[in-house]
Parts: sequence; structure tokens; C-alpha cells
Amino acid sequence: MLRRAGTERPHTSPLNKQYAAGTLICAACNAPVYDNAHKFDSGTGWPSYDRAIEGQVERDVDYKIGYARTELKCNTCGSHLGHEFNDGPSDTTGKRHCINGVALEFIPEGEAIPALNK
Repeated sequence: MLRRAGTERPHTSPLNKQYAAGTLICAACNAPVYDNAHKFDSGTGWPSYDRAIEGQVERDVDYKIGYARTELKCNTCGSHLGHEFNDGPSDTTGKRHCINGVALEFIPEGEAIPALNK
């Protein structure tokens, strides 16, 4: 999924209901990409965040479904994380990072983040 830009079915990721304090890391390389403090329930069935950790996610243009979308990739290893939309919370960034749950691993606050896997 991470290298082929696939996605899991909506409402299947255990991260959908994970609101505890912690960090989401790239499942491929262990780079920290999201702080769970910026998570919100978008109702889409995928974990959603209003922003990434500064400098950890790169944007690209994805035409795979016939029109341009903003693809989000891990800035460390280039793995596909999801897509960015302009329908996020208006009281914060207005952005919705719709992320594949299989692209992330949750590290609870206070636990060590694993070393990068390059």
C-alpha cells in the first residue's frame, strides 16, 4: 500500500478511534509524520488530521482517478500516506489530511519512537 499508493476500505483502521496523546509514524520508515493532537473526526472513515508535523510530509499532484488531487507522502522515504483536501476544520487550518491507517503506526506519548528504518 505504501509504495503503490493504495488504500484500505473506509472504517477499517483502528486508528479511526485512536485519540490518545501520541505520535503517528510512517509504517515504512518510522519517521514521525503526525501529532495525534491534530486529529479530528472527519466522518470519512479514514484517520484525519488538520496538519502534519512540520517538514515531515511532502505534497505531490496525483491524477490517478482522473483529476488532480494533492497527494501526501512521507518526506523521509516517499511512501504514500493519503491526500489533502480543503474541507478540514475552519477553526484551525481548514485542511483535511485523509490518511491511510495502514500507512501509520501509533506511538503513545512517553514511549520512544523507533529508530528510522531507511
